[in-house]
Amino acid sequence: MKNLVFLTGAGMSAESGISTFRDSGGLWEQYPVEAVASIQGYERNPQLVQNFYNQRRAQLSSVHPNEGHRLVASLQDQYHVTVVTQNVDDLHERAGSRNIIHLHGELMKATSSRNPNDTSCIVTLPKENPIIKMGDKAKDGSQLRPFIVWFGESVPMIEPAIAEVSKADILVVIGTSLNVYPAAGLLNFTNPHCQIYLIDPKQVPYNPTLGIHHIMKGASEGMKELCDILKKT
Repeated sequence: MKNLVFLTGAGMSAESGISTFRDSGGLWEQYPVEAVASIQGYERNPQLVQNFYNQRRAQLSSVHPNEGHRLVASLQDQYHVTVVTQNVDDLHERAGSRNIIHLHGELMKATSSRNPNDTSCIVTLPKENPIIKMGDKAKDGSQLRPFIVWFGESVPMIEPAIAEVSKADILVVIGTSLNVYPAAGLLNFTNPHCQIYLIDPKQVPYNPTLGIHHIMKGASEGMKELCDILKKT
Protein backbone atom coordinates (compact mmCIF):
# COMPACT_ATOMS: atom_id res chain seq x y z
CA MET A 1 0.00 0.00 0.00
CA LYS A 2 1.47 3.35 -1.06
CA ASN A 3 2.10 6.19 1.39
CA LEU A 4 -0.12 9.19 0.64
CA VAL A 5 0.58 12.35 2.64
CA PHE A 6 -1.59 15.46 2.65
CA LEU A 7 -0.28 18.85 3.73
CA THR A 8 -3.31 21.05 4.36
CA GLY A 9 -3.72 24.72 5.21
CA ALA A 10 -6.45 27.30 5.68
CA GLY A 11 -7.84 26.82 2.17
CA MET A 12 -8.80 23.27 3.13
CA SER A 13 -11.32 24.51 5.68
CA ALA A 14 -12.38 27.76 4.01
CA GLU A 15 -15.24 26.01 2.17
CA SER A 16 -16.60 24.92 5.55
CA GLY A 17 -16.90 28.55 6.59
CA ILE A 18 -13.77 28.81 8.75
CA SER A 19 -12.22 32.27 8.45
CA THR A 20 -8.75 32.26 6.96
CA PHE A 21 -6.06 34.46 8.46
CA ARG A 22 -4.09 35.82 5.52
CA ASP A 23 -6.63 36.39 2.76
CA SER A 24 -8.44 39.68 2.26
CA GLY A 25 -11.01 40.02 5.03
CA GLY A 26 -9.20 37.37 7.07
CA LEU A 27 -8.71 37.35 10.80
CA TRP A 28 -5.38 39.17 10.72
CA GLU A 29 -7.19 42.24 9.39
CA GLN A 30 -9.49 42.12 12.42
CA TYR A 31 -6.90 41.24 15.07
CA PRO A 32 -3.19 42.17 15.10
CA VAL A 33 -1.24 38.93 14.93
CA GLU A 34 0.99 39.93 17.84
CA ALA A 35 -2.06 40.51 20.04
CA VAL A 36 -3.68 37.08 19.71
CA ALA A 37 -1.04 34.71 18.34
CA SER A 38 2.15 35.41 20.24
CA ILE A 39 3.31 34.63 23.74
CA GLN A 40 3.95 38.37 24.24
CA GLY A 41 0.33 39.14 23.39
CA TYR A 42 -0.85 36.46 25.80
CA GLU A 43 1.30 37.79 28.63
CA ARG A 44 0.14 41.35 27.92
CA ASN A 45 -3.59 40.61 27.75
CA PRO A 46 -4.46 36.96 28.49
CA GLN A 47 -8.20 37.70 28.69
CA LEU A 48 -8.23 39.07 25.12
CA VAL A 49 -6.43 35.96 23.87
CA GLN A 50 -8.76 33.60 25.75
CA ASN A 51 -11.77 35.44 24.33
CA PHE A 52 -10.38 35.23 20.79
CA TYR A 53 -9.94 31.45 20.93
CA ASN A 54 -13.22 30.91 22.78
CA GLN A 55 -14.87 32.68 19.84
CA ARG A 56 -12.98 30.49 17.37
CA ARG A 57 -14.29 27.38 19.16
CA ALA A 58 -17.83 28.69 19.05
CA GLN A 59 -17.45 29.16 15.30
CA LEU A 60 -15.99 25.68 14.92
CA SER A 61 -19.01 24.07 16.56
CA SER A 62 -21.27 25.61 13.91
CA VAL A 63 -19.41 24.33 10.82
CA HIS A 64 -18.96 20.90 9.27
CA PRO A 65 -16.36 19.06 7.19
CA ASN A 66 -16.65 19.76 3.47
CA GLU A 67 -16.44 17.31 0.60
CA GLY A 68 -12.69 17.87 0.37
CA HIS A 69 -12.22 16.66 3.95
CA ARG A 70 -14.43 13.64 3.27
CA LEU A 71 -12.58 12.71 0.07
CA VAL A 72 -9.24 12.84 1.90
CA ALA A 73 -10.62 10.40 4.48
CA SER A 74 -12.09 8.14 1.77
CA LEU A 75 -8.62 7.39 0.36
CA GLN A 76 -7.65 5.52 3.53
CA ASP A 77 -9.07 2.36 1.95
CA GLN A 78 -6.54 2.45 -0.90
CA TYR A 79 -3.51 4.15 0.68
CA HIS A 80 -1.67 4.57 3.95
CA VAL A 81 -2.86 8.16 4.49
CA THR A 82 -1.26 10.73 6.79
CA VAL A 83 -2.68 14.23 7.09
CA VAL A 84 -0.19 16.89 8.13
CA THR A 85 -2.22 20.02 8.79
CA GLN A 86 -1.44 23.60 9.64
CA ASN A 87 -5.08 24.00 10.66
CA VAL A 88 -6.09 23.91 14.30
CA ASP A 89 -9.68 22.83 13.63
CA ASP A 90 -10.90 19.24 14.00
CA LEU A 91 -12.61 18.93 10.62
CA HIS A 92 -10.23 16.23 9.34
CA GLU A 93 -11.03 14.14 12.41
CA ARG A 94 -14.77 14.72 12.05
CA ALA A 95 -14.56 13.67 8.38
CA GLY A 96 -13.02 10.35 9.41
CA SER A 97 -9.28 10.78 8.88
CA ARG A 98 -7.40 8.71 11.44
CA ASN A 99 -3.71 9.60 11.17
CA ILE A 100 -3.37 13.36 11.66
CA ILE A 101 -0.37 15.48 12.63
CA HIS A 102 -1.36 18.95 13.83
CA LEU A 103 1.63 21.24 13.30
CA HIS A 104 0.12 24.31 14.93
CA GLY A 105 -1.84 22.76 17.78
CA GLU A 106 -5.50 21.92 18.27
CA LEU A 107 -8.23 24.43 18.97
CA MET A 108 -10.34 22.00 21.00
CA LYS A 109 -7.52 21.38 23.48
CA ALA A 110 -6.01 23.40 26.33
CA THR A 111 -2.64 23.18 28.01
CA SER A 112 -0.32 24.61 30.61
CA SER A 113 0.81 28.25 30.38
CA ARG A 114 4.05 27.22 32.07
CA ASN A 115 4.94 24.29 29.80
CA PRO A 116 2.62 24.08 26.77
CA ASN A 117 4.16 20.86 25.43
CA ASP A 118 3.89 18.88 28.67
CA THR A 119 1.61 16.08 27.48
CA SER A 120 0.37 15.44 31.01
CA CYS A 121 -1.17 18.94 31.02
CA ILE A 122 -2.92 18.79 27.63
CA VAL A 123 -6.68 18.31 27.96
CA THR A 124 -9.54 18.09 25.47
CA LEU A 125 -12.22 20.67 26.12
CA PRO A 126 -15.83 19.46 26.40
CA LYS A 127 -17.73 19.90 23.12
CA GLU A 128 -20.80 21.21 24.91
CA ASN A 129 -18.86 24.04 26.61
CA PRO A 130 -15.37 24.46 25.08
CA ILE A 131 -14.49 27.60 27.02
CA ILE A 132 -11.28 28.46 28.85
CA LYS A 133 -11.83 30.95 31.66
CA MET A 134 -9.23 32.90 33.57
CA GLY A 135 -8.70 30.89 36.75
CA ASP A 136 -9.01 27.49 35.04
CA LYS A 137 -5.91 25.56 36.03
CA ALA A 138 -3.73 23.02 34.26
CA LYS A 139 -2.45 19.91 36.04
CA ASP A 140 0.74 21.78 37.02
CA GLY A 141 -1.26 24.58 38.64
CA SER A 142 -0.67 27.18 35.92
CA GLN A 143 -3.42 28.96 33.98
CA LEU A 144 -4.89 26.87 31.15
CA ARG A 145 -4.18 28.38 27.74
CA PRO A 146 -5.10 27.36 24.18
CA PHE A 147 -3.09 24.41 22.86
CA ILE A 148 -1.93 26.50 19.91
CA VAL A 149 1.59 26.99 18.59
CA TRP A 150 1.98 30.76 18.59
CA PHE A 151 4.45 32.73 16.51
CA GLY A 152 7.91 32.45 17.98
CA GLU A 153 7.19 29.13 19.71
CA SER A 154 8.73 25.82 18.69
CA VAL A 155 6.81 23.43 16.43
CA PRO A 156 7.28 20.09 18.21
CA MET A 157 5.39 18.07 15.57
CA ILE A 158 7.61 19.15 12.68
CA GLU A 159 9.95 16.17 13.12
CA PRO A 160 7.16 13.55 12.87
CA ALA A 161 5.85 15.46 9.84
CA ILE A 162 9.27 15.36 8.16
CA ALA A 163 9.45 11.62 8.79
CA GLU A 164 6.09 11.05 7.07
CA VAL A 165 6.85 13.34 4.12
CA SER A 166 10.20 11.63 3.53
CA LYS A 167 8.37 8.28 3.14
CA ALA A 168 5.62 9.61 0.88
CA ASP A 169 5.00 8.08 -2.52
CA ILE A 170 2.46 10.84 -3.17
CA LEU A 171 2.34 14.26 -1.49
CA VAL A 172 -0.74 16.46 -1.90
CA VAL A 173 -0.63 20.10 -0.78
CA ILE A 174 -4.07 21.69 -0.30
CA GLY A 175 -4.92 25.29 0.49
CA THR A 176 -1.65 26.56 1.88
CA SER A 177 0.37 29.51 0.61
CA LEU A 178 3.66 27.69 1.30
CA ASN A 179 4.81 30.89 3.01
CA VAL A 180 4.66 29.70 6.62
CA TYR A 181 7.76 27.98 7.93
CA PRO A 182 8.70 25.43 9.02
CA ALA A 183 5.69 23.80 7.29
CA ALA A 184 6.59 25.25 3.88
CA GLY A 185 9.99 23.57 4.10
CA LEU A 186 8.42 20.10 4.23
CA LEU A 187 8.54 19.85 0.42
CA ASN A 188 12.34 19.81 0.69
CA PHE A 189 12.15 16.42 2.42
CA THR A 190 10.32 14.52 -0.34
CA ASN A 191 12.19 11.61 -1.87
CA PRO A 192 13.07 11.59 -5.60
CA HIS A 193 10.23 9.25 -6.66
CA CYS A 194 7.49 11.17 -4.81
CA GLN A 195 4.67 12.56 -6.96
CA ILE A 196 3.59 16.01 -5.76
CA TYR A 197 0.18 17.58 -6.36
CA LEU A 198 -0.88 21.10 -5.39
CA ILE A 199 -4.59 21.92 -5.03
CA ASP A 200 -5.18 25.67 -4.91
CA PRO A 201 -7.30 27.97 -7.09
CA LYS A 202 -4.58 30.64 -7.02
CA GLN A 203 -1.02 30.78 -8.26
CA VAL A 204 1.33 29.61 -5.51
CA PRO A 205 5.10 30.16 -5.67
CA TYR A 206 7.05 26.92 -5.49
CA ASN A 207 10.28 25.36 -6.68
CA PRO A 208 9.69 24.40 -10.36
CA THR A 209 12.29 21.64 -10.17
CA LEU A 210 9.93 19.63 -7.91
CA GLY A 211 7.69 18.80 -10.90
CA ILE A 212 4.50 19.76 -9.07
CA HIS A 213 1.15 19.04 -10.76
CA HIS A 214 -0.99 22.10 -9.96
CA ILE A 215 -4.77 21.55 -9.85
CA MET A 216 -6.13 25.10 -9.89
CA LYS A 217 -9.35 24.44 -8.00
CA GLY A 218 -10.69 24.75 -4.46
CA ALA A 219 -10.35 21.93 -1.95
CA SER A 220 -13.49 19.95 -2.81
CA GLU A 221 -13.36 20.26 -6.61
CA GLY A 222 -9.62 19.75 -6.54
CA MET A 223 -9.95 16.59 -4.49
CA LYS A 224 -12.51 15.24 -6.97
CA GLU A 225 -10.00 15.75 -9.79
CA LEU A 226 -7.19 14.23 -7.74
CA CYS A 227 -9.29 11.13 -7.00
CA ASP A 228 -9.94 10.72 -10.72
CA ILE A 229 -6.20 11.02 -11.43
CA LEU A 230 -5.29 8.50 -8.73
CA LYS A 231 -7.79 5.97 -10.12
CA LYS A 232 -5.85 6.00 -13.39
CA THR A 233 -2.41 5.55 -11.84
